[in-house]
Amino acid sequence: MAGPAELLLRGGRVWTGIGTTSDAVAVTAGDVVALGSDAVAARGPRTEVVDLAGGTLLPGFRDGHLHPLAGGAETLDCDLVDSDDVADVLARVERHATSDPTAPWIIGWGYPPELLPGGVGRAELLDAVVPDRPVALWSSDHHMIWCNSRALEVAGITAATPDPPRGTIVRDEVGAPAGTLLEADELLADHVPARDVDTAARGLQVGLARMVRAGLVAGLDAWTTPAQLPAYERVADAGLLTVDLDLAFKVEPDSWREDLAAFVDARAATLAGRERRRVDGVPGGRLTASVAKFFVDGVLEAGTGLLREPYEPGRGGGSCDHGADHGIANWEAAALVEAATALDAAGFQLHCHAIGDAAIGRALDAFAQVAARNGPRDRRPTVAHTHLVHPADVPRFAALGVVANLQPLWAQPNRIVTELTDPRIGPRRSRWQYPIGSLLRAGANVSFGSDWPVSSHEPLAGIAVAVTRQTADGRPPDGWLPDERIGLDAALTAYTAGTAHQMGDEARAGTIEVGRRADLVATAQDLAEVAPRGLGDVEVTGTWLAGRRVHGG
Repeated sequence: MAGPAELLLRGGRVWTGIGTTSDAVAVTAGDVVALGSDAVAARGPRTEVVDLAGGTLLPGFRDGHLHPLAGGAETLDCDLVDSDDVADVLARVERHATSDPTAPWIIGWGYPPELLPGGVGRAELLDAVVPDRPVALWSSDHHMIWCNSRALEVAGITAATPDPPRGTIVRDEVGAPAGTLLEADELLADHVPARDVDTAARGLQVGLARMVRAGLVAGLDAWTTPAQLPAYERVADAGLLTVDLDLAFKVEPDSWREDLAAFVDARAATLAGRERRRVDGVPGGRLTASVAKFFVDGVLEAGTGLLREPYEPGRGGGSCDHGADHGIANWEAAALVEAATALDAAGFQLHCHAIGDAAIGRALDAFAQVAARNGPRDRRPTVAHTHLVHPADVPRFAALGVVANLQPLWAQPNRIVTELTDPRIGPRRSRWQYPIGSLLRAGANVSFGSDWPVSSHEPLAGIAVAVTRQTADGRPPDGWLPDERIGLDAALTAYTAGTAHQMGDEARAGTIEVGRRADLVATAQDLAEVAPRGLGDVEVTGTWLAGRRVHGG
């Protein structure tokens, strides 16, 4: 190493991610240049020294599936996250409507669907607080929309309106729209006001601020369109992109052929913008657009996740109430293979939202056929969420080189699971949920993410659940499906090196080693000394992207 280090972090435990620990890290020009006593020896008169104060220094966390622009922008509308009950939801909607009497629509995000009987919201409840303007509220999982009567009227949704091709209008006893739409955003798309670039850029900055406060240095923005790119570029050009961000373009079953050229052009634009910022010396993370996102199905709590066998009789959601429904297939098998093959041939990485056991099997089948048709290349095919995995499919992840991206915070028996999901799939299939331990034992590449704003973006909160499989109040004592619990090191790896592998960054990120980029996160306590359930309460005291502090200090 030539010359003194620019940055020295010492006084705590360094979890390197490669099976070793250290007590100091030295950084120069954005890279780790020394560890341990060598790092301490690299201190010079101008070296910035950070005292870890007995906490832990780790590789920066990386989220393999979240939505920072959407999540941030949604806080600018009516925020329904963590509502206590239906009355709380209605009170928030009424306050928001009163605060902006000229808004043409009242838009809200994040209501917990488990607060509603069967997850179904009735229009008349919203009519009681906002009768004169359309109201549309998206559930926390973003797969259900609760509307008032005025919204249904403006969108032209009546008893005579057919269900959209891949969605459901939940109907009342006489066949009229009840007020809930499942997988049916398209029915409102031409009516709900779109976000402008200014609002989107402000929302992205909110999302980025939350990411770095949680110790995140990179993420896959898992649902974007080329039309949103100006907002990302605006933030990056201003030097405000404080993480590495890869964009995943949503692939539509009906328009992907026409959209492919726009995806390629947008990807090229991100590379050109990155080079322009490099030449101009603009600081910040990398902005790329390398991923194609497919929604193979919906979600189990709405009865729209695609299953091999029917939902339990009388326990489906919406159109599944009769018990003979297998859920919703957004892509037929052959169409998925055709589109995935084309996107792969164009150089995009494939990322499939797949929740039900049939959807996961369909995604795995498609990945296998894409590789056979297009031949070998560096692929990181990913199944996102990996919720209900048929036991026969567990070994296929490793065999096919498919990344299992999971949201560990969901692997607990919360109300969504106990009141909506388990009754709909029955006790036999309920044992197949979020099989993190089984996938790791089978040799799969496992990465973690949050799906924020669907759930908390904080990695340590998810890690606590991955290790315990317990709710915040410690239920059940031995953990939910305890064979699927994993150790702390494995959970940290999934949120660092595991996601670095998913994003193709494992050669330069995800661990703390000499020559690796200094993407780092510091915590207030030594994580090895914290009770597992308390991991989510540990404070992140600092986050560094390529050696530049982006949080704390």
